[in-house]
Amino acid sequence: MKKVRAMAKPVSWFMAIFMIVMLTPCQTVVAAMVTSETILDADRVRDARAYVDGILAREDVKAALIAQGIDADEAMLRTRALSDAEILSIADRMESLPAGSGGFETLLFVGLIVFLVLLFTDISGATDIFPFVKKNK
Repeated sequence: MKKVRAMAKPVSWFMAIFMIVMLTPCQTVVAAMVTSETILDADRVRDARAYVDGILAREDVKAALIAQGIDADEAMLRTRALSDAEILSIADRMESLPAGSGGFETLLFVGLIVFLVLLFTDISGATDIFPFVKKNK
């Protein structure tokens, strides 16, 4: 009997350690392929977040938010909490909106139209505004 106990003691220690190791929680690893679209979307999301943060950091935008009763810091925190799809949608809509863009071009176009109208009326003799227009007397 002593011989059996002497042989069983190392085996029992091994089995006890083995059972403790088997019962400890372990994390499983899940591997998946990373597609090119995932990498490209990550860059687009990073750029969209930077674009929206840059817009919200401008002083005129902060003043407009405060005029509407919105705290600019809270708006910044809320945009940072948006999901990737939401921030991409907002950035795309902000880039496509015409408000606030093209003011100089519009002013230049209106000025050109006014100049042409005055030039034609000066050429036809209805007005006398431009000294460089030759008049037939």
